[in-house]
Amino acid sequence: MRAALARLGLCLGVTLGAAFPLYAQQIGVIQSDVLVIDPERMLLESEYGKRLQQDIQAERDRLIAYNETIAQELEAEEQRLTALRATTAPNAFRDMADAFDQRVEELRLESERRSRELERRRELIPIQFMRVVQPVLSDLLTEANAMVMIDARAVLLHSGAADVTDLAVLRINEQIGVGPLAPDATVPGDQTPSQPAPTND
Repeated sequence: MRAALARLGLCLGVTLGAAFPLYAQQIGVIQSDVLVIDPERMLLESEYGKRLQQDIQAERDRLIAYNETIAQELEAEEQRLTALRATTAPNAFRDMADAFDQRVEELRLESERRSRELERRRELIPIQFMRVVQPVLSDLLTEANAMVMIDARAVLLHSGAADVTDLAVLRINEQIGVGPLAPDATVPGDQTPSQPAPTND
């Protein structure tokens, strides 16, 4: 998540106007040509950022539950096959065993696909977050009469007064709250696991 925020390369700039300094002083925004902000802190501390992380954790928990259910089904099916072996013709049993092995492989691949999709969505959280909060940051930039806003982690030394992360979190909570729902709300593992295919006619 840290790497994704760094890759985003937060750097916002707007044309300055002369009508904002008095208003900015009234609401307590530091007047500076350069503002410093910590995107990771915003993500971790804002209501919207916390909700995004909670959503991913909930999806992860559902995927784990799905995988556990599938594992239990396959274990029960394997035990049933073992019990049938002594009373089933070799050729018929071989067909059932091959079908079972194929099903195991298909479910393994499906589980891997869902895990990759969940990881992809987790990695996109910082980008989604910054897109939604960018108007809030642009307003801060304008109110501070600043030229640029930079990522605190990209700066070796800076004045604490120029860091507006706390104010940004406050504004995000006030203006965005828990934020919009993701457009693609399909959750890996949401579907009910399919039942094992019958192994005898």
